[in-house]
Amino acid sequence: MAERLTAREAVAALTDGFTELPAPAGDTDGDGPLGWTGYAESRARATARTGEQESVVHGTATVGGHPCVLLSFEFGFLGGSLGQRTGDRLEAAYEEAITRRLPLVSLVATGGSRMQEGMIALTQLQRVARASARLRAAGPAQLAVLRDPTTGGGWATLGAGADVILAVPGAQIGFAGSRVRPADAAPAAYTAEGQLAAGSVDAVVAPEELPGTVGRWLGLLAAGDVPSPAPVPAALAATDPPETGWDAVLRARAADRPRAGAYLDAYFDARLPLSGDRCGGTDPGLLCGFGVREGRAVAYVAQCGTATRPAGYRTAARVVRLADRLGVPVLTLVDTPGAANDAEAERAGAGAAIADAFAAVAAARVPVTTLVIGEGGSGGALALAAPDNTHVTPDSYFSVIAPELAAAILKRSPDRVRETAGQLRLRPQDLVELGVARSVVGPRADGQGT
Repeated sequence: MAERLTAREAVAALTDGFTELPAPAGDTDGDGPLGWTGYAESRARATARTGEQESVVHGTATVGGHPCVLLSFEFGFLGGSLGQRTGDRLEAAYEEAITRRLPLVSLVATGGSRMQEGMIALTQLQRVARASARLRAAGPAQLAVLRDPTTGGGWATLGAGADVILAVPGAQIGFAGSRVRPADAAPAAYTAEGQLAAGSVDAVVAPEELPGTVGRWLGLLAAGDVPSPAPVPAALAATDPPETGWDAVLRARAADRPRAGAYLDAYFDARLPLSGDRCGGTDPGLLCGFGVREGRAVAYVAQCGTATRPAGYRTAARVVRLADRLGVPVLTLVDTPGAANDAEAERAGAGAAIADAFAAVAAARVPVTTLVIGEGGSGGALALAAPDNTHVTPDSYFSVIAPELAAAILKRSPDRVRETAGQLRLRPQDLVELGVARSVVGPRADGQGT
């Protein structure tokens, strides 16, 4: 179990400074909207125990020198539950973020909706969802830090609805609290680590690393104007263009060819990952996140040479749309033999996921820069390629279909695969001549590419 801090301890551990905002006016006397006997006494005991009047503290803060609006849950106050007055404070925090055009950071620790207020408590989730949608429409980012526990409606609104979701190790996270789960439920599924594996959390961060991580995220997520395109990365392998189509294929498939991780390391000064499709899936063959290059933020989506799975395309679409909302340029690195086409991928909605990635790139108002660094296999690669700003390395190819598959479809013998590769005109220089790519990039000492 993760260490449980009070709301103010969590604030103090994270921030450089915090200014609490006044609590919204509201009647907190009596036994609440249901007339629940003893509710007033329960609230009084909670106040005596915690020193708080409600389960949420909210105000403005700085983290790593970056301003934000911050709210923090007090689990010791009736289990951090959401009641009507909690909703008042949450809505006020969102409105403050909208007015000041600041990101909202939520330190969540809640057991869900407050039973003593019945449906009035439950409808606070609608208030939070509406306020969150208004903040999203206004532009600023939402970042959640999931503490122990984060369950019920607090997880399904403030937590899972954030743009970036961090969790502390060992935190209990799930829509169902520990007392209402099926008896045979696997406990690991309701942990920070389990939610990370399921694609519902971006990263599990040790408490001592949270101030630095949150501060860096706030710097990367600062909304801006529509930016200039991300510079094209330099090629990492010095080589002349291939002589034949088959040579291009062999180069792109070479085991020692530089991969996405090496390109990202060379390109960025620092980067933070985003993980998961928020639908129960992750793709280890796709690297996504935001990075810093020469002082400016750039979002990235990078294929790692494997067949991209539906969860990968959904994660990519999520990152592109977030970058688009925040005014951050996007860099995509294309390297895949194609989209995963096994039965599991089909059951996971491969077609819809690829279509969504195409749509996210097509609709982006921010510039998208693409570099093909290896295999460009059919629509599975094209889904992440910028229509008018794609470049290729000398050790890459891009093709409507793999030459082996093309030969098989054309009922050609295996010994004609090399000939077919040439006919497909998939070499880097062919792609430039065809207008599919803008340039064949080379190595550059300054790392800018061409």
